[in-house]
Amino acid sequence: MGKELNRLKVVLAEKRRTNKWLAQQLGKDPATVSKWCTNTAQPSLETLSEIAMSLEVDVKDLLQSSIKKPDY
Repeated sequence: MGKELNRLKVVLAEKRRTNKWLAQQLGKDPATVSKWCTNTAQPSLETLSEIAMSLEVDVKDLLQSSIKKPDY
């Protein structure tokens, strides 16, 4: 199982949008968007920018933070 690099599934849920809707916005196959949402594949940086514009969010909102938070 791969490391979760993107938060696409979470952001889609927050925006009340579906994988199918995003696939139509980007002109991509719904199966491709599904792979991005499950983190089995990752979109290119260019596509990530297009996703952010479609969802009206900052690109950073689509990515997991690389900063580890301390356990207290």
